[in-house]
Amino acid sequence: MSEEKEMSFLDHLEELRWHVVRAVAAIFIMMILAFIYTEEIFHYIIFAPGRIDFVTFRWLCDLGASTGVDGLCVTEIPMKIQSRFLMGQFTMQLTASFIIGLIVAFPYVVWELWSFVKPGLYSKEKKGSKGAVFSISLLFLIGISFGYFILSPMTIAFLANYSISDKISNEFDITSYVSTISILVLSSGILFQLPIVIFFLTKVGIVTPRLLRSYRKHAVVAILVIGAVITPSSDPLSLSLISIPLYFLYEISILISKIELRRKEKREKEEEKLDQQSSV
Repeated sequence: MSEEKEMSFLDHLEELRWHVVRAVAAIFIMMILAFIYTEEIFHYIIFAPGRIDFVTFRWLCDLGASTGVDGLCVTEIPMKIQSRFLMGQFTMQLTASFIIGLIVAFPYVVWELWSFVKPGLYSKEKKGSKGAVFSISLLFLIGISFGYFILSPMTIAFLANYSISDKISNEFDITSYVSTISILVLSSGILFQLPIVIFFLTKVGIVTPRLLRSYRKHAVVAILVIGAVITPSSDPLSLSLISIPLYFLYEISILISKIELRRKEKREKEEEKLDQQSSV
């Protein structure tokens, strides 16, 4: 019996290893493709939020023109990107390629991990977790888009136009620029997983809607702290841009927790009813 259990455990480890290998291979393949097309990626994706013709800035200018608010239009982003380290450009090329590869391969990575976890679930748990891969991938994509199209251009525009003296020009290092965008984008993608996390915590009985509502004030403080940590500038605009969506996600998580708790209670009542009928 002990040998069977040991072999079974080793088999699980072997299966997990292959799921991880395939997930890493997918990231690596996407990373290689991104590395090959580095020039296009840096021009059209990474450097794009730092140009005034970026889609977000054009949308704000159109909004300002239609509402008569001239302050919405970003007309200048006075900055210059430099490389002050010997391996700065090469290191950032690798970093950017890895991040692009991770983002593109993320749905497949989630699917591989879910394929390993799913066989160990009960049929009811599998049924209740339908669409998990799609939901996680969708929320990640929404978070990535929010970080790229909203947080990144606003943060860059603020920092590029921020000056304490006319004698100081904003010349950012490539490592600082890429790292800032990476943090904003990836952090948004991870933070937008909050409803999924709350759903599973409710499912296992750790979290309840009442608990979430009672800690709403604490959550607001935590959201503000997280927003201040994520946004390098920590200016009121950038802080609001990340904090307000996170608060809405928290409220949505309470609603999801409430719905899942009702389903859980309903299932428990049905099971109790079936047990009573079988005992009779």
